[in-house]
Amino acid sequence: MPLLLRRLPARPGPWPAGPSAKRVLDLAGAALLIGVLLVPLLLTAALLYATQGAGVLVREPAAGLAGRPYRAWRLRVGKGRAGAALERCALDRLPQLLNVVRGEMSLVGPRPGNSPSDRPERLLVRPGMTGLWQVSARSELPWEEMDLLDRHYVENHWLGMDLAILAQTPRAAWRHGRP
Repeated sequence: MPLLLRRLPARPGPWPAGPSAKRVLDLAGAALLIGVLLVPLLLTAALLYATQGAGVLVREPAAGLAGRPYRAWRLRVGKGRAGAALERCALDRLPQLLNVVRGEMSLVGPRPGNSPSDRPERLLVRPGMTGLWQVSARSELPWEEMDLLDRHYVENHWLGMDLAILAQTPRAAWRHGRP
C-alpha cells in the first residue's frame, strides 16, 4: 500500500507561517523534561563517568526527516544490571531531548533508523523518542508488527495521537524497566 504525500494549502494572510503545533509541543515538552530531569540525568552521567571513565555521552548516526543524516545523543551504558536497567527503561535515550530541541527529532514518531534505505516511509516524519509501538507491548511484538505500527503513525499521526502516546510513555517505560 503506497504512502500518499498530502500537500497542505498555503496559510492565507500576509503573516509568515509560524511553527506547527507539533513543533511547539516538541519544544515545550523537551524544555519541561530537561528542566525536570536535568539533575537525575547529571547524576546518572556522573555515576557512569565514575564507573566507566570518559565518553559518557555518545552520538550515533541516524537518518532523520527526508533521510537527512544527524547524530543522535545517548548515554553510553555499560554492561551489568545498572546498564541493562537504563536501557530497558530507555533512560539512556534521554539526551535525545537535545536532538528534539535542535529539530532533528520529535518527541513522538518512529524510532530513528540507521540509514535512509531502512524503511523509507519512516522518513516522511521526524524520528521520535517514543512512538506507537513503544507504548504497545514494546518488546513482545514481532518486527513486522512494529513496522506496521510505525507505518500507521506515519500515515495517520495528529496532535491528539501524539498527546496520547506521550501520556502512555512513562507507564510503558516503567512496565518494561522492571526486572
